Amino acid sequence: QVQLVESGGGLVQAGGSLRLSCAASGRTFSDATMGWFRQAPGKERDFVAAITSSGTSTRYADSVKDRFTISRDNAKNTVFLQMNRLKPEDTAVYYCAASPYSNAIGRSPTYYNTWGQGTQVTVSS
Repeated sequence: QVQLVESGGGLVQAGGSLRLSCAASGRTFSDATMGWFRQAPGKERDFVAAITSSGTSTRYADSVKDRFTISRDNAKNTVFLQMNRLKPEDTAVYYCAASPYSNAIGRSPTYYNTWGQGTQVTVSS
């Protein structure tokens, strides 16, 4: 089982950047496809990005493509989300998630079985 702790959220002006980190503990991190999701108040939890266990394949939501980049460092048990050109509509709690699969990417929250506690990202206009 993997335990996840996100960090790096905060308040930023529109057009700015933030880098989220998700530190994982547990022996199976390097075997897990990892994902980032976000949830705004009153809305469902939405897929943002995901990366396979080896880091060779990534997927992004259309709304963040070309602005956000997901990456991972298996030696440090950490997955990152670099967020550039942030917009007010990116404001949400961002969650890191681990799946029980290695080489496939799912966009549904049900594909993932372990979640972090979330980190708040607020983008002011």
